[in-house]
Amino acid sequence: MKLWLDGGLQDIETARVSVFDHGLTVGDGIFETVKAVHGRPFALTRHLDRLTRSARGLGLPDPDLDEVRRACTAVLDASPMPLGRLRITYTGGHGPLGSDRGEHGTTLVVAVGESARRPDSTAVITVPWTRNERGAVTGLKTTSYAENVVALARAREQGASEALFGNTVGQLCEGTGSNVFVVLDGEIHTPPLASGCLAGITRALVVEWTGAKETDLPLDVLRSADEIFLTSTLRDVQAVHRVDDRQLPGVPGPVTAKAMRVFDERAGDDLDP
Repeated sequence: MKLWLDGGLQDIETARVSVFDHGLTVGDGIFETVKAVHGRPFALTRHLDRLTRSARGLGLPDPDLDEVRRACTAVLDASPMPLGRLRITYTGGHGPLGSDRGEHGTTLVVAVGESARRPDSTAVITVPWTRNERGAVTGLKTTSYAENVVALARAREQGASEALFGNTVGQLCEGTGSNVFVVLDGEIHTPPLASGCLAGITRALVVEWTGAKETDLPLDVLRSADEIFLTSTLRDVQAVHRVDDRQLPGVPGPVTAKAMRVFDERAGDDLDP
């Protein structure tokens, strides 16, 4: 296995990032997860646009997108697989043991791991912790993921694959690594970006391709929605059959099934929509 580190391919066993890298010491970094289908990345342009937005939001220099594209191609060519998780990580680089940044330049890592198609439906839980819709890094895809690690661990303990957050005013927000949609009276709704959720790439495509509405929703809408589904890079569109102790049908509902079909067809027609 090969990965890209600061300018070229390296063996995964010998590649090294400094123990003083700011991405490690204080979580000063951003990342993107890109689906790769038979060695080709999906929606890469949208992911790189978001990578740049996250870098600017964090105060990092704009990443060299030409290098990132070269790195993605090189890594995928070196490790062919039917379905892959391509991970782009960009950090503040070597820095002091504190919050101040150093002057050694940024770190870029691109790696890929094999993935498998997700089940058509899954279970989720809600958690008591909140997303801060007014935080300094709200909406940025940063490497500061400890909150998500804790919430996802609780979901796993309860036989679920995702944990859903409300925000500080009790509105539905997002999952640890997904966006959430609900079906109400036949219409698809998802929380707006102002709720504090990440501007998911798959979320945006589903909104465009299905006409879903961005709507402020109370967290307890999960107890009454006709259908619920998640979106993310590797889930695509995935139905929810259980929320906490509420059971929903074990197969995708009609609106969710249509959204799944539309997404599969449109994504199959264009790998960089």
